[in-house]
Amino acid sequence: MSASSLFNFPFIRLRSLSHLPLSSLRSVSVPISQRKLPTFRAFSGTAMTTDAKDAGMDAVQRRLMFEDECILVDETDRVVGHDSKYNCHLMENIEAKNLLHRAFSVFLFNSNYELLLQQRSKAKVTFPLVWTNTCCSHPLYRESELIEENTLGVRNAAQRKLLDELGIVAEDVPVDEFTPLGRMLYKAPSDGKWGEHELDYLLFIVRDVKVQPNPDEVADIKYVSREELKELVKKADAGEEGLKLSPWFRLVVDNFLMKWWDHVEKGTLSEAVDMKTIHKL
Repeated sequence: MSASSLFNFPFIRLRSLSHLPLSSLRSVSVPISQRKLPTFRAFSGTAMTTDAKDAGMDAVQRRLMFEDECILVDETDRVVGHDSKYNCHLMENIEAKNLLHRAFSVFLFNSNYELLLQQRSKAKVTFPLVWTNTCCSHPLYRESELIEENTLGVRNAAQRKLLDELGIVAEDVPVDEFTPLGRMLYKAPSDGKWGEHELDYLLFIVRDVKVQPNPDEVADIKYVSREELKELVKKADAGEEGLKLSPWFRLVVDNFLMKWWDHVEKGTLSEAVDMKTIHKL
């Protein structure tokens, strides 16, 4: 039975998007709920211990791997539990238990409509030293990042990680300035042991910001025009200069980015919004 039959949900594999109105997505007045978190248990049950290969893991990345609790979801984006970042990124759990977690990818443009890219640090456990979009991470299993109304939880997480990774202060990236354009579901192995299986929210924002990269997270940054990004993709495809792109970034580039870039330049991002469809890529 197919995934779409199991969940009766409209997955699509096409490269086109339905254009729906933004509705109330930009509301900033949504209060953080006072309800208790749902009492889900950690889903995988994998003991959080490291093997010999983990001994050389960067101390900061090790702490994040064990302390951060990702939000587990099913293929309709319904929350079904939570587990450590470590467990969620083990390919054995992804393959054997089909662990799927919620994620986000930020695409930040400056007033010249150039896209800010980052090269992930050498210390990153998954996909070290690859080039990717501005910021890619996970909302955590905490009250402020579980809020689903107007995708506020994901936007709160994006604001938090832009500070953690790139030193961009919250005042420069207000949560109401993020435009969630869509969601995609993908799976990508990293090095055999580690990988990604994410339901990824794609967030766009146009702001001029001051960037102070955190070396534990980011090796390099650059702003690129549309044409410069096309050249970067060509180099990655040709294997020039050892340049690699993250799999999730490449999926966005191949399926959505250029048409969405048009809306960035025209100031019509609201016309590109489709938060009803989950694109299974």
